[in-house]
Parts: sequence; C-alpha cells; structure tokens
Amino acid sequence: MSRDILLARRLALLLPLGLLAGALGSQYLGGLYPCEMCHWQRWPHYAAIPVAAAAFFVQHRFTRATLICIAAALIAVSGAIGVFHAGVEYGWWPGITGCTAKAGAELSGADLLDSINRAPLVRCDAPQWTFGLSLAGWNALFSLGGAAVILALVGRRRAL
Repeated sequence: MSRDILLARRLALLLPLGLLAGALGSQYLGGLYPCEMCHWQRWPHYAAIPVAAAAFFVQHRFTRATLICIAAALIAVSGAIGVFHAGVEYGWWPGITGCTAKAGAELSGADLLDSINRAPLVRCDAPQWTFGLSLAGWNALFSLGGAAVILALVGRRRAL
C-alpha cells in the first residue's frame, strides 16, 4: 500500500475525530452550547468516522479508496454547512428562520413576542466564540481543506 493512501486513510479518520473532539470539548468543557446549524455540521463527521474506519479493514484497493473518498465527501459536506453557517453569522445571507432572530417592521408586537418565546436559546446567527473566524468558519476551513487533501492523496496514480 502506498504512503499516499495510508496518509489519506489516516486523515479521513483523524480529521472528523479531531473536529468532533474540539466541538464536544468546547460544548462540555468550555460551556459553548451548539445551535441547530452547529449540530448539522457534526452529523457528516459522525458518518465519516465509521466509513473511514472501515477503510482500515478492507483489503481490496479500489474498495478501500472508495471508502476513503466517501469519508472525504462527508467531511466536505460538513465544511459546506460550515460555510453556510459562517455566512449567516457574518450577515452575508439570511439564516433559517427557526435558528435566527427575526426583526423587522413586518412583525406586530404580539408576533415579535411570540417569536422571542419560540426562539432557540442559542441563535445560529450569533457566534459564541471567534478567533479570527467563528467555530463554523474554522470547521469550514479544516473540513474543506482536509477533504481536498484526502482526495488529492487518493487521486495520485501511485495511491491506487
């Protein structure tokens, strides 16, 4: 087995494990409660882990490479959700109404109060933590970049 496919296989498993460890750690140890879109970003990583793990047990080269590519695609899906979520946080586009604050003249006082009462405790359009980027932005960067590296490694001629 080539070094490229070995590295791709390790990255496909370790990247979602690491990102989920960071997300869960920030939640349970850091007190940052996830919004609805934060949870959406986690689901593809949860799915990528068993797919990537299966690539460690498959002997057939094409099947192993396929599993690694599927894991990379799942990681990229999380990154795409992260791009959307970061865009909502930065105000580049509107968010999904159930996860963001409604404001505007179209709401009556009673509608506004009802909207506030039904709003989630953690809004999707208000990042709880930033370090240059919000957590959604960091997830997008690492997930999309990592998926690209994994696919590039698998795509090399000598990897298969």
